[in-house]
Amino acid sequence: MRTTRLQRTRYITTLALLWTLAVLRVQADEESWPRAWFEPVKTAGELGITNFSQSPMLDSRGLPPVKDRLPADPVVVVPLEGIGRYGGMARVTRDEWLTYPNVEGLVAISADLSTPLPNLAESWDISPDGRSITIKLREGIKWSDGVLLTSDDFVFMFNDLLLNKEYSPVTPQEARGGKVVKVSDLVFRYEFDEPNPLFVNMLANTANRIYVPSHFYKNFHPDYVDRAELEDRISARHFVSWMAFITACRRQLIAESADAPTLDSHRIVERTPTLVRLERNPYYFKIDPAGQQLPYIDRIESTEVSNQEIIQTMAATGRLDFSAFHLKTQNIPLLKLGEQTEDIRVLIWNRSAASDVVLQMNYNYPDARLTDLYMDHRFREAMSLALNREEMNDIIYFGRGTPSQVTAHPSSSMFDPDFVTAYTRYDPGRARQLLDDMGLQDVDNDTLREHRDGTSLVITLEFVDRETPKAISLELVSQYWRDVGIDLRLRLIDNSLQRERALANRMQMTVWQGDRNTDILLPVRAVWWAPVSSGWSTVMWNDWARWYSTGGEIGTEPPPDMRQLQVWFDQMRTALDPARRIEFGRKLLKSNAENLWTIGTVGLAPHPVVISRHLRGVPEQGVWGWAHRWTMPYHPATWYFDNP
Repeated sequence: MRTTRLQRTRYITTLALLWTLAVLRVQADEESWPRAWFEPVKTAGELGITNFSQSPMLDSRGLPPVKDRLPADPVVVVPLEGIGRYGGMARVTRDEWLTYPNVEGLVAISADLSTPLPNLAESWDISPDGRSITIKLREGIKWSDGVLLTSDDFVFMFNDLLLNKEYSPVTPQEARGGKVVKVSDLVFRYEFDEPNPLFVNMLANTANRIYVPSHFYKNFHPDYVDRAELEDRISARHFVSWMAFITACRRQLIAESADAPTLDSHRIVERTPTLVRLERNPYYFKIDPAGQQLPYIDRIESTEVSNQEIIQTMAATGRLDFSAFHLKTQNIPLLKLGEQTEDIRVLIWNRSAASDVVLQMNYNYPDARLTDLYMDHRFREAMSLALNREEMNDIIYFGRGTPSQVTAHPSSSMFDPDFVTAYTRYDPGRARQLLDDMGLQDVDNDTLREHRDGTSLVITLEFVDRETPKAISLELVSQYWRDVGIDLRLRLIDNSLQRERALANRMQMTVWQGDRNTDILLPVRAVWWAPVSSGWSTVMWNDWARWYSTGGEIGTEPPPDMRQLQVWFDQMRTALDPARRIEFGRKLLKSNAENLWTIGTVGLAPHPVVISRHLRGVPEQGVWGWAHRWTMPYHPATWYFDNP
């Protein structure tokens, strides 16, 4: 049912009043964050720390002394609120906080969201030609079972899994044209066929997708186990293949995930279909400035909940100690009301996405009538001018978002404010004129336009409603486009169907949030600005992207303007000179601003982060986004309860 302008105004007024009563917006104050969050971590040796201690939970476990479980020179992490307290159990849902988003990587990301910092790697060296990167691991880091971390764990993952056609029929982007060479137990080298100077950025974002405990997974790999024995071993675990077993185990989806060692602050001790229990990793390699082995929190209980509304209710009623991944801006009034009666705090961070909803026309869709429309600049311009982004900002974001096209985050060296505002003014009259000029007329007088040949013009937009307020945004988009005569039909689908239909090129349109827009991922995964990666969340040009990523073996060769985008992307990601990298990155961003290959709505939006009132060490305001893996720059291993 369509809302009237008066109804919308009342809705805006109501939400604005709730915001005024319930929300005290805290301005980001990076000055109050530890300087250490922006710099390479110090070690115990550098800071003169010689005495180490552990959580009392480990005292009766019969473990070696904590000094023997730590690396030769432990990493020191500076907490936000001073030295914390051991103990307690954190209640979360899947995907939150100390589970997948915060796995330890070779490289970490600074709180500035742009700078890679050493982590598992003590150092790295990029060759002058950019074709190799040599990694030196910290000495003495151990897996949660006490086995030493070595170069073998990275060689196995890259050469035996990512480059294995049985395990990875399509080589992942981070491994294309590459291999790993072991130099010693602590030193190894990534080598590539062409310059890849920003591979360190991929290491920062991919985290444990670049390594595994090889001493565990070799037991399930045909290069290390007789095929017949391996098949028996896999069959006994009720899997159809060794590939499926390793994938499920690595993704923590099965009970056997508890058997796989980890480097993270917490290890899985029990995995059921509805619950994951984790305990502190007794071999975790980080300490605080007092020499206490991290993490502070002893246990985590992660509940499997698929319904977002249930998660939102759990967060609002104090049944979770941290919740953010499944919360949305429109939840803020309810959550703030819960803050008045429950034992929770509601922090307001900001999402990093330049646009919470990226409207994607499928230029490769097998219907020439639609693709001819999509490829006409007038149509894309009309669809952008028809959007009332200021009203969307008021209705959905309480006026706290930023109307924007799909572009770089303000922290990026490639950011240009002109790219933000391109074609974002609300001008439905101009939109109607452009559509008239294209010959899209209302033939049957139903207020909706037909194709040039008089046939029905209906566009179906399929989407998954998660992470950002997509459903409410698209209801408004549908109304705005209908007001200029375009019949947009919305179809809500689930994750699995989205993946299936996107990869099969069966979607006319879809949406996702405009992330991967900071200096960590934009230069190496410019998926919104060039057809270089096919996927389930980006459907604009999957056929052209497949052609690019396979050297023309599959897919379709793109037209010259799209091929130019691919060339600029290659020049950006292989540039050794940062100035050249920025130059080509801005060419891509400018092309989107001028051509509207994607259409943005509102971004940099407020995001609720709900925590227990007793949880300490969490920043009052931060940036929520995938490129820096959400909370990683804020060191969750240092968060603690004041009443464990």
